[in-house]
Amino acid sequence: MSFRLMSAIAAMLACVSAAGASDNDLRDLKIGMSVGDIPVDEYVDLTCASQRESKLTGWGEYRKCPADAAGLRGVTFRFNDRLNPLARLNDKYEGTKVGGHPVVLTSLIEEGGRIEALRIDTDPGARLFWHKKAYLLAMVIKARFGEDGWNCRDLGPSDGETPVGGVFIKDHCEKTADSRELVLERALYRRADQSMSDFVNETHFEIR
Repeated sequence: MSFRLMSAIAAMLACVSAAGASDNDLRDLKIGMSVGDIPVDEYVDLTCASQRESKLTGWGEYRKCPADAAGLRGVTFRFNDRLNPLARLNDKYEGTKVGGHPVVLTSLIEEGGRIEALRIDTDPGARLFWHKKAYLLAMVIKARFGEDGWNCRDLGPSDGETPVGGVFIKDHCEKTADSRELVLERALYRRADQSMSDFVNETHFEIR
């Protein structure tokens, strides 16, 4: 067995072990932690969530991002592939993914620098192979946080919205677990202004 393969297997086992032992919400990130405690090299390409052209050189610049109605400032970020040995061996592990799905990650930070929420959105810019599967991330999230206890509402179609391949999904779910409020939304449908080759397919998840 090559040294590279042995290293990759060791890294996978280490990740599984760490995930099982950790009570963090997303990798090294945890609701309530200070941005000053975020590992400097773990996350890259920091930008303001509401102004993606506004790039940040570090987490300490979160105040450059506009605050929302709740006074929270959104900072979008990516995982640093250079720290992932598996990404150098297989493109399956490249990029910022959760549950195997390409995602956009956002940290919502209060004025004093504490993380109040984490948001995970399927990446609208992902290639078609992943775009077709985006709504399935919701199933991964429910499996991770437990199938029971979700309060879900079927939002139903708005004007002109139609099924895709005979399937229409637009729902909103909430759950409280381990002092966290979980909000999960998924959608699969076609808007009236979309062609037959285009459609809405997405999952949005927020940990508060």
